[in-house]
Amino acid sequence: MPSAAAHANAFPAAGGAVRIVRAALNIATGVVLLAYPFAVWLGLTRWGVTALAPLLLALLALRGGVLLLPKNENGTGNDGGGGVTGGKKVRALAVAGALASVAGAALAALAWLFRRGDLLLYYPVAVNALFLGVFATSLLRPPSVCERLALLMRPDLPAAGAAYARNVTRVWCAFFVLNGAAALATCLHGDLALWTLYNGAVSYALIGALFAGEYLVRHRVIARHETAPTNP
Repeated sequence: MPSAAAHANAFPAAGGAVRIVRAALNIATGVVLLAYPFAVWLGLTRWGVTALAPLLLALLALRGGVLLLPKNENGTGNDGGGGVTGGKKVRALAVAGALASVAGAALAALAWLFRRGDLLLYYPVAVNALFLGVFATSLLRPPSVCERLALLMRPDLPAAGAAYARNVTRVWCAFFVLNGAAALATCLHGDLALWTLYNGAVSYALIGALFAGEYLVRHRVIARHETAPTNP
């Protein structure tokens, strides 16, 4: 019979396998959802909503479940720590992603039930609205999302860095408002090709440009702060 030690050694191995499977599912579903606009365009133009909607429903439900799984056995995150730099540091982002997946799954279910392919177009709007809610709420209940991310890289973040991170959070809030409004406009316009172009290409390009611009500005701010004379 297997010894108690063998049973004990089996639990870490099983936990490692679960983490690998979870990471693989997270990456796979994330990559597929990045192509959501093109999947919708292809599905609606080739197969129809009755074939596309149940596939999206299953994918989005799986994605939401993966995002809501605890990071480890005690649910405190990868590092097992507590406080701002512990397990709850960016949990709100995972919850927002999970809620966006739930909203997308609900839209897919309604599209399937009522044979309304246009309902699938509102998923990007829901994503922007939910992330706007998370970022805006973090400004009212600090630290802000970008402060928490900055604290991951620099736990001794100075006051100037925290102020800068709050401003970056405000910029992202403005982006989610404008991007969500543009996504909604493409839904209401009713042109599937235009909706696919904006939500599958232009929107991602704007996100990339915002990341790149913030990176450049951040390094200029850091350089200016480091070269500024200190008071004796």
